[in-house]
Amino acid sequence: MFSSADSSDAAVPALGVASVAAFGAGIAGGPARRGAPLLAVCLLLGAPSCGEQAWPQGPVQLPGDPSLELTRVASGLDAPVFLTAPPGDPRLFVVEQRGRIRIIAEGALRADPFLDISSRVLAGGERGMLGLAFHPDYAINGRFYVHYTRLDGSSRIARFEVSGDPDAADAGSETSVLQVLQPFSNHNGGMIAFGPAGELFIALGDGGSGGDPQGNGQNVDTLLGALLRIDVDGAEPYAIPAGNPFAAGGGRPEIWAWGLRNPWRFAIDEADGRLWIADVGQNRAEEVNRQPLDAAGVNYGWNVMEGLECFQPSPCDTAGLATPLLEYEHGPGCSVIGGFVYRGDAVPELSGEYFFSDFCAGFVRSVPAAAATPTVTDWDTPELGGVLSFGRDADGELYVLTAAGEVWRIDGVG
Repeated sequence: MFSSADSSDAAVPALGVASVAAFGAGIAGGPARRGAPLLAVCLLLGAPSCGEQAWPQGPVQLPGDPSLELTRVASGLDAPVFLTAPPGDPRLFVVEQRGRIRIIAEGALRADPFLDISSRVLAGGERGMLGLAFHPDYAINGRFYVHYTRLDGSSRIARFEVSGDPDAADAGSETSVLQVLQPFSNHNGGMIAFGPAGELFIALGDGGSGGDPQGNGQNVDTLLGALLRIDVDGAEPYAIPAGNPFAAGGGRPEIWAWGLRNPWRFAIDEADGRLWIADVGQNRAEEVNRQPLDAAGVNYGWNVMEGLECFQPSPCDTAGLATPLLEYEHGPGCSVIGGFVYRGDAVPELSGEYFFSDFCAGFVRSVPAAAATPTVTDWDTPELGGVLSFGRDADGELYVLTAAGEVWRIDGVG
């Protein structure tokens, strides 16, 4: 899902909520990490600064260990990797990696899934059902989209429709929108989200293994290692938005940006028109990128660069490559988990803060979204364990999803 270390296309076991160690193995492409002592984690990562905290680039704000108040809203989920909601809908929809979408409503996790396509999903390691996006007009057309790994290992974007029961999707309504062959078992990306103009953005990793052996990150003739933008309403299965950088030729017309290794969560912040991408690094650094949402054709640099430094032998040609807003080196951390900019009303003190985490370190950090040089706040939180993803409800409130099968809502500042 968000591998840092080199890995091969080895078979991986199916994932269960009780198998957190197996999940760690899939993430890192190596031995299990989560649940091991911190020293063992560092040794398995091969981190050079095992005994020291590795901070992101720039100052870290620690004014008396500021704390977040988190409320656990659900438990007992099986590897929850994403949470979202249709516009104006009070329910929460949680993606389980095995291939199910669960509903949290009126404070309770419902037993019957909204959608169960686990028989069609290859789940385990970095594969599975990884993304969910409701159509902006879901209340009218009942359409939603999922990003999942097919049994043959390819990545599929599929459209589904809700049934006559608003709490149950029609599993037989699946329509394939886009399918991409995957040369290895890792770096599937997985995030999908609608932009302000109704276009669907899709994140795909570089195809996997380690070091981008096929050079997909810098190859605009492949969809791997790229952020795509398509119009699912303009044609069947989709049309190409006119503003895409290769809409008229020179590369795959679906591409909006490229040079990505394994973007584990991007966020569209319509309030200030910015796009955030957390891209998982190789062996040295994790990075968070921020660019204007309307900036077509951004090259994020992989595999020429990893974070702020050359990945290939120095010196490297960095002309035309976008550098990250911040990076942090490996140590306790190993795989960045991208979140969202807080735009809810419940905690006004957090307005405009972009939140992110790390699977191995389990921290929750934020940066002011509009700051030219961000100051990172490291928040004191309850013990969360391995953070898998963030989520956002229809009101803009934020949630943290963990490998322990729990969903936590950010409710206040201590």
